Amino acid sequence: MKNALRTRQRMFALALPLTAALYLGAEGLNPRGTDRIVTTTAVALKVLPLAARHSTRLYASGSLSELALGAVAVSYGAIALLIRRRGSAAATAAVLLGGIGAFCGAVVNVLVGINLAAAASAHVTREAAAQFLVTNFNSGPGQAFTDVYALSEFVAPVVMGAALWRSRGVPRWLAVLFTAGLVLAEQTGSVGAARVAVQMAPFALAMVLLAMRIWRAADQPSPVGVRVETSWAADRPNPVCDKA
Repeated sequence: MKNALRTRQRMFALALPLTAALYLGAEGLNPRGTDRIVTTTAVALKVLPLAARHSTRLYASGSLSELALGAVAVSYGAIALLIRRRGSAAATAAVLLGGIGAFCGAVVNVLVGINLAAAASAHVTREAAAQFLVTNFNSGPGQAFTDVYALSEFVAPVVMGAALWRSRGVPRWLAVLFTAGLVLAEQTGSVGAARVAVQMAPFALAMVLLAMRIWRAADQPSPVGVRVETSWAADRPNPVCDKA
């Protein structure tokens, strides 16, 4: 049982640097100027020619974005393993917000990346493709997923950073680095691989450092287990006293 728990924690730890790598790869591969919310025909007609020239890269970056957002949801749960007493309620809230936001973000990134590439490479007029994109983004579900994703991008990192700060399970500078790095990474657009790497470096560093702490925590005995064992031992009858 202990070995299985240790293995599970280490798998969670590996999810953090994997998240950073997927996030960086998705944004670095994304063609410049294509990561826009297409709510008007003017915007659609502007991004469609770019998408038509780089449809393969759009498909690849869109797929990496889906994987990155799934890994983000797992990472929130992994980071919460470092928070036990103080900040545990905030950590739970951050896991829920981060998971829901990542799901909504995956839907939005289908619209931004994969749908854009499909519309640009389909054998239809540019006006028809533009109308398709605008209708998608302006639909009720499209707007709802976009709004929830935008809100969670700011709220979830701040709540998790506050939980890390309160728990003191990690240095407070690392809690700040995680929060600021993730918010900056989420706001990084398709500005070229070099600039993406620079802007996402703080986030990647924070994820690696947190992963190392989760990995090391897997080798430490669980304080919960110790308390339970001590309490159980205290409740057991003493055979010597009973005989006396």
